[in-house]
Amino acid sequence: MEGRPTRSGETTTGQAMHHTRLPDPDLHPEFYADVPLKRLLAFVVDSILIAILTVLALPFTAFTGLFFLPVMFFLVGLVYRTASLANFSATPGMWLFSIEFRNHRGERLNLPQAFLHTLLFSLWMSMMLPQAISVILMLTTARGQGLSDLLLGTAAINRAAGR
Repeated sequence: MEGRPTRSGETTTGQAMHHTRLPDPDLHPEFYADVPLKRLLAFVVDSILIAILTVLALPFTAFTGLFFLPVMFFLVGLVYRTASLANFSATPGMWLFSIEFRNHRGERLNLPQAFLHTLLFSLWMSMMLPQAISVILMLTTARGQGLSDLLLGTAAINRAAGR
């Protein structure tokens, strides 16, 4: 019988799979070291890049985008984050700080997962309470998971630790 992954990613035989393949934070804390701070810094970098892309897109709307700038910023951010996460499992800001997302199987995010993560992230960013809960969760959970991560079974990990 083929081995099945355990919580730490090691394999055992004959057991039902009840745990994820994300690295165990107790056995492999290097995967989660400083990730909340790196996520914050990546968010700042990505927000600046999204703002620049939004401004660069304005001439293509004959500057009518100025009338719906928040919507345009949201849409540019949605495309930016979804495309980045689907292709690299990290945004450019995350890449800069050597972190990436992994799903519950320990794999990089695919397009549907990237879109759902981005959509939930954007939803939480638009409301104070869910965003505050998400930040508290990132600072207190063993894997540094925010609200979107807990709902989708994803986690941000240090890229260098995964090599």
